[in-house]
Amino acid sequence: MNYTTVKSFATDSFIEKKSEFIGYISPVKTNQDAIDFINKIKSQNRKAKHNVYAYILRDNNITRYSDDGEPQGTAGIPALDVLKKEGLTDVCVVITRYFGGILLGGGGLVRAYSHACKLAVDAADKMEMYQCFEVTLKFDYSLYGKIEYSLPEFDIKMLSDEFLNDVTLELLVKAEMYDKLVEKLNDITNGKIKISKSEMKYGNFA
Repeated sequence: MNYTTVKSFATDSFIEKKSEFIGYISPVKTNQDAIDFINKIKSQNRKAKHNVYAYILRDNNITRYSDDGEPQGTAGIPALDVLKKEGLTDVCVVITRYFGGILLGGGGLVRAYSHACKLAVDAADKMEMYQCFEVTLKFDYSLYGKIEYSLPEFDIKMLSDEFLNDVTLELLVKAEMYDKLVEKLNDITNGKIKISKSEMKYGNFA
């Protein structure tokens, strides 16, 4: 149920035999999100000869691609293959080509579109999304040292801390680690800790 996606829009480009290839990538949740992103990039590059795209969605396991006028199998599929090899989902990539007048051939096109997609992927910040709980811990100052020492073994992500009459910590805990964490905290504090959690959600642990 865990998955990897990108945090936000990113882009990068390169020139191959006078043709400019510009890779754009964006997080998307739905088919309509992907279509809107594709149309946005196309509208920004109306003079480009090709606007190739590929996207993968968790929702209904949707995968789509388009060669947009390039020879079949030389553009959209190579881009899609890069997304799959990178283990990404809920992402859409559009690769714009401004033709430079020199033909690249089938193999050259595959390499160029793969490279443009990889550049866009590498330019983006990744998010490692896990099913998790947002957990609040409240306890006495005297317990802080024990708790602080124990938390790292559960691969938590700290969200906030507050030091008033008691110590309050807010953190993300992977669902698979929650029960073990609760058991450990109750053990080392002799039950003198208040633990509450949110509904299950997805959180970024990158």
